[in-house]
Amino acid sequence: MAKVLEMLFDTAQGKKFTISVDEPRVDLTGPEVDSGMQALLASNVFNADGANLVSAYQARIVERNVTEL
Repeated sequence: MAKVLEMLFDTAQGKKFTISVDEPRVDLTGPEVDSGMQALLASNVFNADGANLVSAYQARIVERNVTEL
């Protein structure tokens, strides 16, 4: 089963931006993810179509099962 941590942000243009991390740590906590998201916002290293990220609004772990036929 594949797991992905998705961190969702709002941009200065009012759009949504997602940063995905494959196979996050099993013991990852909400406060750790929130702290990381705030650090990403403070570092200002990501932008979407020229717009800075302005706020973090959601984080989630998505699990996916793939069955090849």
